[in-house]
Amino acid sequence: MACKKKIYIAAFTFFGILLQFLVHAIVEIWYINLLTNDFEKYSLGFSWPQWYLIHHIGSVILFIAGAVFGFWQGKFWWRKIYEKK
Repeated sequence: MACKKKIYIAAFTFFGILLQFLVHAIVEIWYINLLTNDFEKYSLGFSWPQWYLIHHIGSVILFIAGAVFGFWQGKFWWRKIYEKK
């Protein structure tokens, strides 16, 4: 049962990472479209190199958040489905 639990939680963690890639792509496509259409209005005073740095920092934060969210959901649903019958 312990091996099954580890695989279950690992699968949920992977799912959380995949989910964050989807969120990242949607936000990035939306905001880059705004930036390319009217950079002065939507750049918030940042230059393109600064936006590039913001992108990298945001990517790391989203990756970690996705992994943590998936891990938390795996533990939550394991308890809900298998331990509390």
